[in-house]
Amino acid sequence: MLDLKFIRENAGAVQRAIEVKRVNLDLNELLRLDRDLVALRQRVEALQTERNANAKLVPRATPEERGALIQKGKDLAEELKGLEPALRAHDEQLRQLLLRVPNIPHDTVPVGADDSENVELRREGTPPGFAFAPLDHVELLERQGWSDPERVARVSGSRSYLLKGEAALLEMAVLMFALDFLSGRGLTPLSTTALVRPETLMASGHFPGGEDQVYKIEGDDLMLAGTAEVPVNSLYAGEQLAGETLPLAFAAISAAFRSEAGSAGRDVRGLIRVHEFRKVEQYVLTRADEAEALKWFAAILANAEAILAALELPYRVVQNCTGDMGAGKVLMYDIEAWVPSEAQYRETHSCSYLGDWQARRAGLRYRDADGRLQFAHTLNNTGIATPRILVPLLENHQQADGTVHVPAALRPYLGGRAVLGVPVREVVEAGA
Repeated sequence: MLDLKFIRENAGAVQRAIEVKRVNLDLNELLRLDRDLVALRQRVEALQTERNANAKLVPRATPEERGALIQKGKDLAEELKGLEPALRAHDEQLRQLLLRVPNIPHDTVPVGADDSENVELRREGTPPGFAFAPLDHVELLERQGWSDPERVARVSGSRSYLLKGEAALLEMAVLMFALDFLSGRGLTPLSTTALVRPETLMASGHFPGGEDQVYKIEGDDLMLAGTAEVPVNSLYAGEQLAGETLPLAFAAISAAFRSEAGSAGRDVRGLIRVHEFRKVEQYVLTRADEAEALKWFAAILANAEAILAALELPYRVVQNCTGDMGAGKVLMYDIEAWVPSEAQYRETHSCSYLGDWQARRAGLRYRDADGRLQFAHTLNNTGIATPRILVPLLENHQQADGTVHVPAALRPYLGGRAVLGVPVREVVEAGA
């Protein structure tokens, strides 16, 4: 949400953001509602002033005057009562439109329609060259007996997953490594719920517009969040923090749920796009200082890159264009890891800076050095998300015999194992 005064004074910049972010919003309608609401409030204030003045005359009026003054007071009260529904309706309509106003993208953001127009910034690491015919992650899991897609589909339907044996241990190892790593870089670990109230999704900016991606708990005023960003963003909602307590930086682990509406036919095989997953999310709450926030943007991006480097995965960093960055983002970079079976990079991390856009929605405020209340700035970035990260992890580290090399960073979490699985030849013989 942007400040209404800012929108009035910078209508041109806001209109451009609407256009380049491809948001369905009529700014002229919003500004007209704003003017009408201002006029209504002025009318209400004028009537209240007149009613108060009239009330003061009644005690001093003559008997002949008192009756007319009392009637006038009743008439004014009735007129005020009649304006209340219009005032409430205009206020709610304006609020709904304000929730759809996009943030102003940073000057460095490229203009584009979708992810095909994102800009590659750099590549790190070298994709492996295999001296054998590599398998994709689904084949690797099946040959090692690490998955059971048919049984879990009977239990949970499509886009569900089940990991067995060493693959299940690998998933937990990746999550614990990410938590330890981020904790070592100064972020406070949190273990949080995915159950949230609808207002938290409004506060994070996922509503309005993302309702079809969210699972609702029927009979309860609760929904399932797709990232720990949602509950963490509302932890301090409505509070007045002391400026010296900022920044707050968290590494929050939670389950995550997404309906994947609109993705029919995309990534239906394997672990790329599932309904339920686990995620460690970086979330930062800073003072209202863009320079400070951009330093944090660089820091949490570097954290994610360091995690991928420790996992010995080739990756690239891309800057998201205006059409692929979401309404609330000022700046957004994606990190994409190399997937050998597809011969392409796939997104595993998203790093975002949102200015005070989320803070205004959530009421995240602090008192600055002069005692003034300010809205904070927020940032978020993936630490790690499973099982998606297992796709490049398994495929890049597969060996000729069907086993999987374990990066040194993960070995302490896997009992010192340097290799997972057994040679494929032994798997075949054992099942023969």
